[in-house]
Amino acid sequence: MDSHPTVSAPDVTSQRLRLRPAHDGDVAGLIELQTDPRVRAHLGGPRPRGAVEQYFRANGVGALAAKPGAYVIADRQTDVLLGTIVLDRRAADLPGHVVEQGGELELSYLLRHDRWGAGLAFEAGTALLRAAADELPDQPVLVVTQTANERSHRLAARLGFRTTGTFEQYAAEQTLAVADLHTFRTPVAGRPATPPQPA
Repeated sequence: MDSHPTVSAPDVTSQRLRLRPAHDGDVAGLIELQTDPRVRAHLGGPRPRGAVEQYFRANGVGALAAKPGAYVIADRQTDVLLGTIVLDRRAADLPGHVVEQGGELELSYLLRHDRWGAGLAFEAGTALLRAAADELPDQPVLVVTQTANERSHRLAARLGFRTTGTFEQYAAEQTLAVADLHTFRTPVAGRPATPPQPA
């Protein structure tokens, strides 16, 4: 695909949010995301709290903080963790691609349940995709979500992703959606201020 694996900005800001690397103060929020049955309802279910706590005691946030394109979604005023968002490459050996060789950019996100419904995932996704579009050449971006996850489908459509098909993974039907990265570029005179909305 591209010589740049993903967006390299150290942090990205929007009206209400700051996307930044994880730090040790985020551990409690990260554990909550991995163990909340509502957050993980379409991701294989909650992970055992003891195992998640043990992982972070042993490893801290180093693996997440060092992963290219991985950010904590934090409140811009308080810096409190609200969720996570990642823009990385979809491995070629996984199902669900729109180019033969795989390796497309893939957007994924998790938001704390008590922050659902306020448009924060849309704001974070738009900000990160805009940062990537300003840095990288045009290319497809994927969102893969379990077909049963209607909330995630609505968010992907609102961001401007269009459904291209379904496939089986993790013993469930997954929906593949795609968008063109250039549609998220920072607005300038003569260009729309937001990604195109689905018809």
